[in-house]
Amino acid sequence: MLYVITGEDVSDSLPKRAVHRPAHIARLEALKTQGRLLLAGPFPAIDSADPGPAGFSGSLIVAEFASLQEAEDWANADPYLAGGVYAKVSVRPFKKVFP
Repeated sequence: MLYVITGEDVSDSLPKRAVHRPAHIARLEALKTQGRLLLAGPFPAIDSADPGPAGFSGSLIVAEFASLQEAEDWANADPYLAGGVYAKVSVRPFKKVFP
């Protein structure tokens, strides 16, 4: 089943994101390689594709997991959470209808 994982950044998270991004991206690449990643990306903190020093306010990941518990375990092991980028992470089941 698909699950939506949202991470909410702490204030001024950009320096922490830079430090922990390689490990965060590696985990997403693993999901992609396994064919389990539907989409992933950050929320710009301002209305711009490249927010520059304004940074990001959080992230969205939609991926396939065997259960809610597996999705939660994966989300809770994210380097962005451990590294203090995310203040909060939530996981919810998702049913894709479109496209």
